[in-house]
Amino acid sequence: MSAPVLTTPAELYSRLFHGDPAPVVLDVRWRLGDPHGHDRYLAGHIPGAVYVDLDTELAAPPTPESGRHPLPDPVALQRAARSWGLTTGRPVVVYDDNGNTAAARAWWLLRWAGVERVSLLDGALAAWRAAGLPVETGEPAPPAEGDVVLITGQLPVLDADVAAEVARTGVLLDARAAERYRGETEPVDPRAGHIPGALSAPTGDNLAPDGTFHSAEELARRFAALGADDTTKVGVYCGSGVTAAHTVAALARVGITAALYPGSWSAWSADTARPAAVGATPG
Repeated sequence: MSAPVLTTPAELYSRLFHGDPAPVVLDVRWRLGDPHGHDRYLAGHIPGAVYVDLDTELAAPPTPESGRHPLPDPVALQRAARSWGLTTGRPVVVYDDNGNTAAARAWWLLRWAGVERVSLLDGALAAWRAAGLPVETGEPAPPAEGDVVLITGQLPVLDADVAAEVARTGVLLDARAAERYRGETEPVDPRAGHIPGALSAPTGDNLAPDGTFHSAEELARRFAALGADDTTKVGVYCGSGVTAAHTVAALARVGITAALYPGSWSAWSADTARPAAVGATPG
């Protein structure tokens, strides 16, 4: 049985200190252009949390064809998951320090790989701190090696051709900032713009001002306004398949299964044969 998409700081605290078994907690500090996630982890993290490096453990090396954060090799992902202490059936909670916009990548990958009992800490580290709950500093001892067996392919994915089809016949959501969707700026990928037919749906709009997810009712209204519901084929992309996972989680919270385009704009824009639309309309 799958765990809820979200868990609260109070729920995690109770399970961490009184649960049997206690969940594995993963800290996924990552932001575009900022290589200091591990330093911030050392400065303060949830007790017992294991640091996970997004670039090296939650992605394969970048290529023009697959984008900046390709899906990791399944064998490598299982090896990493075991090093984090994941064991069969043990629950997992993931968080970061930025509204779970990076941690959602770990949430998605683990569910894609068949780990059903994985949740995001709603509000991320800020909510944990706001609740007055303890943090620890420094590098903890490595966890005991886990025995989890990962079976990938448990969540839907899109390649570029299918993403283009979903943009024509279903709902393809672009989770990047609106100015990148419109093509006004492109700080990292080869071309500016968006996949023709895609709709702008910035990841930040999934969150309330305090960094927690909006209520299920608010999210349902948001996605309904974009034409996304449980009767429509829905796909999501972003710059490199990281923050798009956050929107997949938000959709899952309201009962909508969405497919992730892992290559996202980084792969699409590197292929000069594929068109790019600009402006505020789908194009």
